[in-house]
Amino acid sequence: MNILINDGLSVNGIKALEEAKFKVFNTKVAPSQLADYINKNNIEIILVRSTTKISEELIDQCPKLQLIGRAGVGLDNINVAYAEKKGIKVIHTPNASSRSVAEMVFAHIFSNVRFLKNTNQDMPLEGDSRFKELKKTYSNASELYGKTLGIIGFGRIGKEVAKIALGLGMKVIARDNKLGKAEIKIDFFDGQEVTLSVATAPLNEVLENSDIVTIHVPTQDNYLIGKEELELMKPNAGIINTSRGGIVDEVALVNALNDKKIAFAGLDVFDREPTPEIQILMHPAISLSPHIAGSTVEAQEKIGVELANQIINIFAKN
Repeated sequence: MNILINDGLSVNGIKALEEAKFKVFNTKVAPSQLADYINKNNIEIILVRSTTKISEELIDQCPKLQLIGRAGVGLDNINVAYAEKKGIKVIHTPNASSRSVAEMVFAHIFSNVRFLKNTNQDMPLEGDSRFKELKKTYSNASELYGKTLGIIGFGRIGKEVAKIALGLGMKVIARDNKLGKAEIKIDFFDGQEVTLSVATAPLNEVLENSDIVTIHVPTQDNYLIGKEELELMKPNAGIINTSRGGIVDEVALVNALNDKKIAFAGLDVFDREPTPEIQILMHPAISLSPHIAGSTVEAQEKIGVELANQIINIFAKN
């Protein structure tokens, strides 16, 4: 069978597919040329990340497609319902990048509470001439120990975030479909494990009681966090979004930061990717990254191998 890898895949993932006798086309095809390329090369499987869009129109144009694979968690760039209606199987890798995303959450948190995004800009420019002044300016940082982390969305990634937070001595509350308590299992390097309970609460309670809020939900039809939700938060609190653009109202976020309703934000995703709004990019209280939360070497390796194994198992049965 012929496979088009349109947005890249790990070396070991490609190797596994080739060893299983799949013919792999590892190239980037422009959207305008994608249907022609698929049909010309008799592509039966296409693997994508978040960049390539698999629309109803593309599906109709490519009748030989049997499987669409998403190298990652979300499926919002694929018309899953229409693909399955047409008998095309859709797979993804929801587990592989969870830890990488969770660690990025804390990269943004530490960047804000320890002022690293600011000091990394100021030190090269003024570190030799204003060292003492900079030291005084940035000496009122905060520890995370004892602070409350609110997690909106308590799936795989949310639980990984909770594990790190608990290890840092933070309190954790989560907004989940089931109210009360949720259990998470923490595995240690030496084989030991411990199961802990995390309190779950409605969204308003999570926002009101958290020192930092982090979001881990799929694409929403409307903003989940807007002006009213931000006004529920503490004035010294921060919010982190590494899930999807369009979940946090960016205009309301900038206004809340400017009005000192909240203290900081960390964004890995944006309303207008790949051209985020300039007021977001230039705001001094926002830590930024270009949608790379799940893009570590380890995550990409796990994604490639997991996706390859799924494909091999599916077609080995046929």
